Amino acid sequence: MPKVPLRAALAVLLTLAAFNAPATTAYASDDEPVHVAVNARAGLATVPETGIGTNHAIWDTNLGTNETADLLKDAGVKLLRYPGGSYSDIYHWETHTAPGGYVAPDTDFDTFMNGVRRTGAQAMVTANYGTGTAEEAAGWVRYANITKRYGIKYWEIGNEIYGNGHYGAEWEADDHPDKSPHEYARNVVAYADAMKAVDPTIKIGAVLTTPANWPDAIVAEGDSGSWNQVVLSTAGSKIDFVILHWYPGALDRTGHISDMIQLTREQIATYAGPGSERIGIAMTEFNTGSSSNGTNTQPGALAAADSYATLLANGVFTVDWWNVHNGIGEVTEVAGHTDYGDFGLLSSASCTSDGSVCEPPLNTPFAPYYALQMVGKFARPGDRFIRAATDRPEVAAHAVRRPNGDLAVLLINTSEDTSYPVELDYTGFAPAAGAPTVLTHTNGATSITSGSTGTPTAQTLPPLSMTTVILRPADPQAGRPGSPGQPKLTAVTGTTATLTWPAAKPGTRKIAKYEVVRQHGAVTEQLGETSGTTITVRNLKPGTRYTVNVLARDTGGAQSWPSAPLTFTTGTPADSSCSVKLTVQSDWSSGYVGSLDITNHGAPLDGWTLSFTWPRAWQSLDSGWSAVWTEDGREVRAVNEAANPTLDTGATATIGFVGNYSGPNVLPAVFTLNGTTCTTVP
Repeated sequence: MPKVPLRAALAVLLTLAAFNAPATTAYASDDEPVHVAVNARAGLATVPETGIGTNHAIWDTNLGTNETADLLKDAGVKLLRYPGGSYSDIYHWETHTAPGGYVAPDTDFDTFMNGVRRTGAQAMVTANYGTGTAEEAAGWVRYANITKRYGIKYWEIGNEIYGNGHYGAEWEADDHPDKSPHEYARNVVAYADAMKAVDPTIKIGAVLTTPANWPDAIVAEGDSGSWNQVVLSTAGSKIDFVILHWYPGALDRTGHISDMIQLTREQIATYAGPGSERIGIAMTEFNTGSSSNGTNTQPGALAAADSYATLLANGVFTVDWWNVHNGIGEVTEVAGHTDYGDFGLLSSASCTSDGSVCEPPLNTPFAPYYALQMVGKFARPGDRFIRAATDRPEVAAHAVRRPNGDLAVLLINTSEDTSYPVELDYTGFAPAAGAPTVLTHTNGATSITSGSTGTPTAQTLPPLSMTTVILRPADPQAGRPGSPGQPKLTAVTGTTATLTWPAAKPGTRKIAKYEVVRQHGAVTEQLGETSGTTITVRNLKPGTRYTVNVLARDTGGAQSWPSAPLTFTTGTPADSSCSVKLTVQSDWSSGYVGSLDITNHGAPLDGWTLSFTWPRAWQSLDSGWSAVWTEDGREVRAVNEAANPTLDTGATATIGFVGNYSGPNVLPAVFTLNGTTCTTVP
């Protein structure tokens, strides 16, 4: 039976590729080549071993077949999740039963593991929280890792437990009388203790809500905070990773990902306690979730490739497609091909209820299968993502640098009818001359083709296509310095940040200095340099998020590859003539009530204006009170009411507003009062 994701759809004004372009980029006209900028000095996350994943479900009769396993291996799948979505919370592994649901033949745990091994992947198991116990989960660990020696590392506690009715919608089984996040977190601790007592090497994952997806940020009656706040505060010391699910409901949501992951990291850092940097992020269910725009045809595949690359570049350690086999849904015509509304990678050969339309033969790959395959060929474990950007919203670009010095660039053309010539420009990398290796998948194709076409700086992208360009370096790689270690933030103010990092390993010459660079799209700007391993960078902008890398340069001028990235946000002035405190009084996952306390620490004011800027284009003002509110684009102003213009020294004015959002809600961080930047009070 197919799973229908129960998500509130997000709305956003970004196109599929606009996220990749710097804010100052002017889009090219139709008769100009698309410009692609690749910056090897701007390092992002390293590609993990488990990056490309998918879900197996116990109602899928073909879960354990050799044909299915071999197809997944050919797609580059490195992680398989079991026993399948919401079924996890009714499934009992010892009896291989799921009361209230269908269990197909030949889908038991050992059959699943045989397929995992044939695929050459790792397993992720979801322990039954809804109708199970910690003892049952511990028994599963014992059987898997002690008795059978499967060595399963990743174990989730429950599926989408926030869907147990606590917030008003109920699709997830949960027999606990108390369905609050506190009760779930309390049980996560019990499960983790019982399971790690059997095998202390396993990693335990807890379910979180995904930023800007219901019921994220909602505080239910009787709770001390939102689901994420309560779960992380209570169980943070016991878990090793957190679990997000994302069904964006459209093909143009890639621009949400960076903020989605950053906000999750900030929640972990705020609530999970000391050592929370160890906690990883797993996207254990993902699908474009848009049958009308192409769930299993090429538009959906292009969105999948773009999302997988973006999620992995932002440090998610696995992205798991829903599902291997799923079943026919709404049948439509998309981009010249039949879209079966199927959320699977492979055809289940199912038919509509009236038998009028049937899918292709069993295990025929759908277009998203080739998206995963392309991403696996483009970004291999151990590669490091680097920044890439384009000047057309129809074209998205991603890039990785390989340990041997090679570069790979993934180009995605989402236009249905336009073939685009592309000019590629490189910073921090010089490609070798000659035609590069080019991998291509086009609309309706049943394989990825490989050839040597174009040049390192010029390619042509067919309509609705994925293209990977693999480049050899012109410069010798031997002898250059190693990358500096992971930088850490040791102090930050509104305008300065102090960083430190482990020294790089010298190459054939001594290291002369380290350079700290800031990423801005695919452009980097140097913030400072030093001969040591600590620096204070200055002249930063208050309330601004920065992502930086450190590079080493030797006495001969050779430069290392970049360190891992560090992301931080500057504060606001510690001493100012005003301060502002923003309090979110209530939130419903698409809007919130905000209260602003404005305190004057300077001379009395006879008339005042508070100003701030929405951090993202998907945020807007709905209404406001206790001031005269206006909005111009992303700029917001609140002017004192005519009857109450005075703000005396030491006095506080409280005003409020309703803010709307249709993507991750990054709160305003910088406020000015009559042009003066205020101290933002946490």
